[in-house]
Amino acid sequence: MAATEREFYDALPRSRGAATALLRTGDGRVLVVNPTYKPGWGMPGGVVEQGESPLAACRRECREELGFVPRLWGLVGVDWLPPDVSPDQRPATIFVFAGGLEQEDLGRVRLPEEELSEATLLWPEELGDYLNASVARRITQSVRAASHGSTVYLEHGFPVDWTG
Repeated sequence: MAATEREFYDALPRSRGAATALLRTGDGRVLVVNPTYKPGWGMPGGVVEQGESPLAACRRECREELGFVPRLWGLVGVDWLPPDVSPDQRPATIFVFAGGLEQEDLGRVRLPEEELSEATLLWPEELGDYLNASVARRITQSVRAASHGSTVYLEHGFPVDWTG
């Protein structure tokens, strides 16, 4: 690649990627986790590393955070976060992958003590009591999309107006 072409690409805006696992039991409850490194509850998942696909990141994060890789069945949400809500002032794209949790999966959960203090199952209507507003919107919309077998595109947790 020529120096000028490289300079062009180096000057382009940077964005972060993250992947979240929306794991639900047969009765519809959602698995949430309580991180030790920040206040509030969250979802299993994390940052997409250099050269890693969002799906691979979701699987890796589940292995690291839960002790196993759950059965994921599809992408149900994509949420774009604007730079002004990010600590590093960079936009982020968050991919939400849905999967199921069987009773035996719950017994396999092994939380890393240095990262997560507990995990619990919540009904979708309880998510707002545990998750910050943006994450609660994202996961609630993703639960709705998963229930319809579709995928939702969001901006800061809100559905977009496709009429323009």
